[in-house]
Amino acid sequence: MITRPKYQDYINVLKEELIPAMGCTEPIAIAYAGAIAREHLGCLPERVEIEVSGNIIKNVKSVIVPNTGGLRGIEVAAAAGIVAGDAAKELKVISEVSTEAVAVIHKFLESTPITVNFSDSKKIFDIMITVYGNGHSAYVRICEFHTNIVEIREDDKYVLQKDIAVEDSLGFTDRGFMNVQEIIEFADTARIEDVKDILDLQIECNVNISEEGLAGDYGANIGKVLLKTYGTDDVKIRAKAKAAAGSDARMNGCEMPVVINSGSGNQGITASIPVIEYAKELGVSDEKRYRALLVSNLITIHLKSGIGRLSAYCGAVSAGCASGAGIAYLYGGGVDEVSHTIVNSLAITSGIICDGAKASCAAKIATAIDAGILGYHMYKEGT
Repeated sequence: MITRPKYQDYINVLKEELIPAMGCTEPIAIAYAGAIAREHLGCLPERVEIEVSGNIIKNVKSVIVPNTGGLRGIEVAAAAGIVAGDAAKELKVISEVSTEAVAVIHKFLESTPITVNFSDSKKIFDIMITVYGNGHSAYVRICEFHTNIVEIREDDKYVLQKDIAVEDSLGFTDRGFMNVQEIIEFADTARIEDVKDILDLQIECNVNISEEGLAGDYGANIGKVLLKTYGTDDVKIRAKAKAAAGSDARMNGCEMPVVINSGSGNQGITASIPVIEYAKELGVSDEKRYRALLVSNLITIHLKSGIGRLSAYCGAVSAGCASGAGIAYLYGGGVDEVSHTIVNSLAITSGIICDGAKASCAAKIATAIDAGILGYHMYKEGT
C-alpha cells in the first residue's frame, strides 16, 4: 500500500512535470533567459552574447520559434525573449507577441550584434546570456532544466546565485522512489479530484494542438500522411497520426500551448494523445481514462529520470513506450501487462538517437507509439 507521504510525492511529481509550455522547450528556455536578462539590464540591449551546451544547440537550431514570423535558431529565440518576452510567464514567455513586436524582433536581429558560442561547462543543459546596453550589463544562467535560474548578475553584482552542484537546490521531488508496481497502484487508487485539473489541462491543450496539426500545414505533415496512407478506421493509426500531428504543429511554429512531460512537449503529446484516442475507441469512463493517463505520464517520468532531460537518446521512445503501457492499462492490464509492454517496446526502439528537435520528430513519435502498442500485443500473444 502506498503511504501518504509517497502518495503526495506522486502528486508533486505530476504537478512539477505536467505544465503548459508554448513551442519547443529549449528555444523557449533561451527566450526566458533573454527576457530575464533584459529586465535586469533595464533597456533594449546594444549587444548580446550567448553560450549554450551542445544539447541546446542540437535542439534549437532547426525548429521554428513561435511568434517570430517563421524564424529559427538560437539568436531568434534570444531576440524574441529580449524584445517581447514576459519573464513572469516562464515557459509561455513569448505566448503573447503582437504583430508590431514581431517586426521589432526582426529589426533587432538585423541591427544588434548577437554572438553564440559553445559552452564547455560540461553541463548537459546550460544557457548563459549576457546583454549590454547604456554602459551596463546583465547576465543570466539557466542550468539543468528549463526554468532553473542559477545565476543573475547586474554588472559585477550578484542578484542571484545558486549552487548547481547540490541536487536539492533544483527544487524537484526526488524521483528515486518511483517504480512500475507502485505507479500502477497509485493509478488504481488515486483520488481523481487530486489529479483531475492537471490531466484536464493536458487533455485540452494536447488534443487542441493535435487537431491544429491535422487542420494546418506544418513541417512534414506526418499526421496527415499517416491518415491519408492508412485510413482512419484503425485506432492504432489514429493514435499515431494524432500524436504526430501535434508534433508537426509544435515543431513548426504553432503558437498553441502543450502540457509537457519531463521538460518536453513532444513527450507530453506522445504520453497522452494515444491513450486519449484509445480511451475514446474503447468507450471507457472518464475515470478510467484519467487513471490510464496517470500510468502513461508517470512511466514516462520514471523512464526519463535515469536518462536526463536532454540526451543522445530520443525521448519520444520513452513516452511511446509509456503510452503503450497506458493502453495496456485501458485494456484491463495490471503490473504484469504493463511491465511486459515496457520491456517489449524498448526492445524494439531503444536504439533511436536524438539528432535534434525538428520536423522529423513527428515521425519518430509515430514509430515509438507503434512500438508501444506492438509491445502490448506481443505480450498478449505470449511474447
